[in-house]
Amino acid sequence: MRSVKPLIAAGAAILMSSAAFAADMPIAPPPMYAPPPVEDFGGWYLRGDIGFSNQRVSRLNNALDATTTSSVQHLGFNTAGIFGLGVGYKVNNWFRADVTGEYRGNSQFFGTDAITFPGGFGTDTYHATKSEWVILANAYVDLGTWWYVTPFIGAGVGGARVSIANFTDQSISNIGGGALPGLAFGDNVSKWNFAWALHAGVAYRVSPNFTVELAYRYLDMGDGLTGDLRTFDGTNNIVNPTTFKGITSHDLKLGMRWNLEDPPVYAPPLIRKG
Repeated sequence: MRSVKPLIAAGAAILMSSAAFAADMPIAPPPMYAPPPVEDFGGWYLRGDIGFSNQRVSRLNNALDATTTSSVQHLGFNTAGIFGLGVGYKVNNWFRADVTGEYRGNSQFFGTDAITFPGGFGTDTYHATKSEWVILANAYVDLGTWWYVTPFIGAGVGGARVSIANFTDQSISNIGGGALPGLAFGDNVSKWNFAWALHAGVAYRVSPNFTVELAYRYLDMGDGLTGDLRTFDGTNNIVNPTTFKGITSHDLKLGMRWNLEDPPVYAPPLIRKG
């Protein structure tokens, strides 16, 4: 009996020391999910844009200007609508590119020109309408995303088909104290020019496949041209079409982009700490 008691005491001591060791061991935390990796994928997208223009022209030139000694012009266009479609490719989170085509609706043109010439002075009043088709290849740099909002900048090059229509030049000249009215017309003409653009704006990602943009664009479309000017009875003694020099526009656009490819889905790995 005496031999059994030491064995029982030793067993109890071993059990107590094991329990104490187990109490000192840290409790394993529950499994945690790793955060999903930062989106970094490319893909094709379609885009659509609507907006309005704020257009300028630097000057009207005509062959008859050679006879004037001074000229002060005031020229302007009404606002016109912009409607565009395009296709592009997003290379990664910071670079994308697209090709766009757009129609720029009819804008009413109005201008005046106060001139002097040897022996007299006069004024010209101009009216016309203008519209364009514009094709651009654009590249953009996305500058980072905060709360689903991404500012961006970009540039584009391409061509603009500038159409000038319904051009009239109503003039009054004072020569030797007498007023001489005049009226000239120019045929409708369309011409292609080199065009370039600068972009800046912000994009808001509504869903993984749908993004909305609000953007400003500066657009240079080159020169416009009328047909040869003639009087109301068809008389014309010199070839003198009118050139609209340096047509530019400050555009405000609302755009939408639809991704054609879904972003990759990552299976988050389990991570245990301890």
